[in-house]
Amino acid sequence: MRKPPFRLILGLVLLAVITLVAVFAPLIAPFHPTVTTVNVLAPPSAENVLGTDQLGRDVLSRVIYGTRVSLQVGAAAAIVAVLIGAPLGLIAGFFRGWIDFFLVQIIDIFIALPGLVLALIITAMLGPSVVNLAVTLGVVTAPTVARLVRGQVFVVREMVFVEAARATGASPFWIIRHHIMPNTMRVVWAQFAINVAFAIFTSASLSFLGLGVPPPAPDWGGMVRDGSMFLPILPLLSLGPGAAVALTVLTFYLVGSSMNEAASRNDR
Repeated sequence: MRKPPFRLILGLVLLAVITLVAVFAPLIAPFHPTVTTVNVLAPPSAENVLGTDQLGRDVLSRVIYGTRVSLQVGAAAAIVAVLIGAPLGLIAGFFRGWIDFFLVQIIDIFIALPGLVLALIITAMLGPSVVNLAVTLGVVTAPTVARLVRGQVFVVREMVFVEAARATGASPFWIIRHHIMPNTMRVVWAQFAINVAFAIFTSASLSFLGLGVPPPAPDWGGMVRDGSMFLPILPLLSLGPGAAVALTVLTFYLVGSSMNEAASRNDR
């Protein structure tokens, strides 16, 4: 039995810790994230480990609660991407012909556009909110999922058990449901974690530009933006949430890339 790679174990441990922080945020955070006080721009202390922001809110508490927002946006965006991209990839890869040609043109157009720019345009049109952000990032990453699934379908549809199903008179949709989907979804779930990482990073970028999660909700990107005005005197206002973004994105990348490698080895 092959031993799991170290980076997968590290990624899963970090993911468990981040998830626990998000679930038990009310018990872990020393203060409520949106309560303002007169103790504004306080330096780090035993009471306020990362200090307070310009409204007197505890920065550590906001970073902890921000984990919830980031995971919600990232997971929801990745689910939307799978729900849109996987069916398109299955249809394009299985039926080929003009259907494949038409869908590939649409997929390539979206992939050719920079993801952050496309998300910026869509978010500016829909308005900032958690739901709009998740849907936007899901739409942006769906073409990548569609192309990945399409490539896997090309391989699976030529396998012997699919040919045997065709010979017995099985319908295309029966073959897709019972043979194609089970053999392509493992790659999709491997990509799922990477899509979550992309969504979290892009969400923070949009929030930094003022188009992410609206205040006063604790959002890492918005906290980095607000803290950037006080970097010379209180760098932890930006460095705290910035480090949270980096660690969370790294965690999902470690898990996703390890699962992708495992799926690739199984295909060989």
